[in-house]
Amino acid sequence: MSGELNAAFHMADVRDKRITRRRAVAVGELHAGPVAYPLIVERRLPKGDALVMAEIAGLQGAKMASMLMPLCHPLPLELVQVFCAPVPERQAIRVWCECASEARTGVEMEALAGVNAALLTLYDLSKPVEPALRIEGIRLLFKEGGKRGVWLHPDGMDEAERERFKPRAPKGLEGAACAVITLSDRASEGTYEDASGPTLVIGLKKLGGEVVAAEVLPDGIEPLAGRLQALAAEGVRLCLCTGGTGLGPRDLTPEALRSLNARPVHGLAQMVRALSAQHTPMAWLSRAEVVKLATCWCLHCRAAPRRRHSAWTSWRRCWATPWRWSRVVATDDCLQRGLAAPAGRGHAAAGRAPAAA
Repeated sequence: MSGELNAAFHMADVRDKRITRRRAVAVGELHAGPVAYPLIVERRLPKGDALVMAEIAGLQGAKMASMLMPLCHPLPLELVQVFCAPVPERQAIRVWCECASEARTGVEMEALAGVNAALLTLYDLSKPVEPALRIEGIRLLFKEGGKRGVWLHPDGMDEAERERFKPRAPKGLEGAACAVITLSDRASEGTYEDASGPTLVIGLKKLGGEVVAAEVLPDGIEPLAGRLQALAAEGVRLCLCTGGTGLGPRDLTPEALRSLNARPVHGLAQMVRALSAQHTPMAWLSRAEVVKLATCWCLHCRAAPRRRHSAWTSWRRCWATPWRWSRVVATDDCLQRGLAAPAGRGHAAAGRAPAAA
């Protein structure tokens, strides 16, 4: 064997992408005409009930997407729903396919495969009475998940579709006061320019937070401990710190937190490590912690570029999933006034935390 080995095709490498909840809805129409349309709607076609069979075919088509399209990743679908609705003004049947999974890549091809299978089944059952059928308008309605959040097709959707499917944008920080602190002796001395802090500032702003402070402090216990106390007193609700969580002699961020007698939230810290480990096994060497100082939530992560990115994306997910920002703020405010925490979906008001998703 000689020469270079070049594959003509390959599946996209998604190993480094984070696992997120993905959802997609596709839509299309069969224009049946004046002869076939009433027979479809009244379920009187010679071959049988086309609407029921189309829903079944759509379910099967979504599950077979990776077998029909060679470069499509096989995904463990957790939800497939197919809906068929008559549109009298166009003498058409409109079909939607909704797919959902928790994966490293999206489910839009599965949704499109489901719609196509359903429409072709409608065509197959209708053609004995009307050969002049027309399939058109097949498109992705919207998709959710991944780093882009929600994507809506430029052609949009009507109010009924919005009400049925409810596209959900990522949970935001709703204008909460936020701060970013970088812990580094060299960066504080000007030896090198800090890149981790600006990355976190951009991420917080994208989530709707108001960044009131972005600072670089030297490593050590007192600089960080004193600054966190001041930020909490000023009403900052979320503080992201980067650096100082490794095993070096000057990595003292966890010790600084312990000196404050802040309340540790070990579950969230472990969740950040577990989600970061999807990107790098070095995440397990981090001593990063999550603590609550008065009403200020403090997250600490490593400053290496790869680990910083994985910790940020992990924090986005764990913040938006088990504890929505609005609920945390409402609970904090009630506890400060000595009131019972507000009841949430699936848990009682007697101080129990929501179950992790």
